[in-house]
Amino acid sequence: MSIEKLLCMNKEWAKKVALEQPELFATLSKQQAPKYLWIGCSDSRVPANEIVGMLPGELFVHRNVANLVKHVDFNCQAVIQYAVDVLKVEHIIVCGHYGCGGVKVAMENTNAGISDYWLRSIKDLFSRHRGELKNLDNQELRLNRMCEINVVEQVATLVHTKIVQSAWQRNQPLEIHGWIYGIDNGVIKNLNVSRNGLEDIEDIYQVDI
Repeated sequence: MSIEKLLCMNKEWAKKVALEQPELFATLSKQQAPKYLWIGCSDSRVPANEIVGMLPGELFVHRNVANLVKHVDFNCQAVIQYAVDVLKVEHIIVCGHYGCGGVKVAMENTNAGISDYWLRSIKDLFSRHRGELKNLDNQELRLNRMCEINVVEQVATLVHTKIVQSAWQRNQPLEIHGWIYGIDNGVIKNLNVSRNGLEDIEDIYQVDI
């Protein structure tokens, strides 16, 4: 498909939306007030807004390979800070997906170039959980379980940030959630690792702000 075709499709989409929801673009041009920040994988098969049935303006989105939250990733941290401190989102959702290619590469000895540096933290995570994973029957099950473990780890990393802890210290409503999406059926699974306050953080990770 050519670039010109994409531009034509955009015009068709904009026309359709304007007919079906005449006020949408006027409202969006004035402000955005999403209640949710979505941190997801860059995989093109996981379109954040669509899989939760939300319109433009309802979901603030950050995506990267394997939906990682890193303290040294200033792009991700800037998105989180803007979402929490400026937009005042009430929920942050870390959503991975089964069969994630980034997680798969991290579980192997493949030379993935510069991506290996990005995925190194998943290798470390895999090493820590190797005992559990080796008891699963096949590689697909191991990969899918590792995708879940990765989401749980990112939720933990997120609640350890100064941004989230500062919000909780000033009693700002904010909940952190970990989900995983099934590309084969379109269904999201809640991993039940939600956090909503400082009491959910181990003492060693709490920051006196």
